[in-house]
Amino acid sequence: MGLAVQARFRAWNSIPMPRCSGNRNEGVNGGPSPAEEFAPLATKFQRRLLVGTGSASLVAFGANFGGITSFLLGLSPQSGRNLKLDVLYPIGGYSRCIDTKEGFEFIYPANWVGDQTVLYRAAKKREMERSLDPPPLNVRRRSNINEPVVAFGPPGSTGELNVSVIVSPVAPDFSIEVFGGPDEVGEAVVRSITGSGQHPEVKGTLIKSSLREDSIRNAKYYELEFRVESPSFRRHNVSVCCARGGRLFTLNAQAPESEWPGLKLDFYRIANSFSLTI
Repeated sequence: MGLAVQARFRAWNSIPMPRCSGNRNEGVNGGPSPAEEFAPLATKFQRRLLVGTGSASLVAFGANFGGITSFLLGLSPQSGRNLKLDVLYPIGGYSRCIDTKEGFEFIYPANWVGDQTVLYRAAKKREMERSLDPPPLNVRRRSNINEPVVAFGPPGSTGELNVSVIVSPVAPDFSIEVFGGPDEVGEAVVRSITGSGQHPEVKGTLIKSSLREDSIRNAKYYELEFRVESPSFRRHNVSVCCARGGRLFTLNAQAPESEWPGLKLDFYRIANSFSLTI
């Protein structure tokens, strides 16, 4: 396994939580989906509510907008999911993240939020990119460190329970298939996390693995479930790996082992919903 891929797999052990960066997806006839069309309206409306204009007409509009949306989604939840309306309004307890810059999407529990530390880091990065001033001389670039591009977790959590996505650069001709089938890929992931014996106190166990194929987008998703434990923690993970166009996409959902029984259905739904949009 290449150094870039190994570095990516090691990053799974402690993953912070950032934000969802976009919500665009093509509609049935190649045009924008309803989620994309209404996203600017929803964002503008929410921003005005947060400012607190005190306008009775605005409050009435908000109540009507939310009521109509809830009514439509309640009539046909599956239709709402197919139209990506869960970007705007939770369906069945889940919201959808669509990252148009990186090209992926997945659903997550509607009561989960993004990590403010990661949001601040992303905002700081954009600010520096727009600045006309040269960067400080004492700041070194961290191009060799893969950080999540998006992640969510329960409000006030420490990061032990979250779902995140990391997009790592790999060789243009990189293919996960060269490592073998789902079991071989899973074992390779577990070995890379535990350091291939370099950290004997950290144990990894592959529980199950499978391959999900998307014939329309010609994509293969390796879904893995494994346990990582040491004297200080016991963690349950569900991950999805997919390679496309010189990038390795990895979704990882992790939870303390003690909380796994109550979360496994959520994790399975998250993993099964992850897909590329490019």
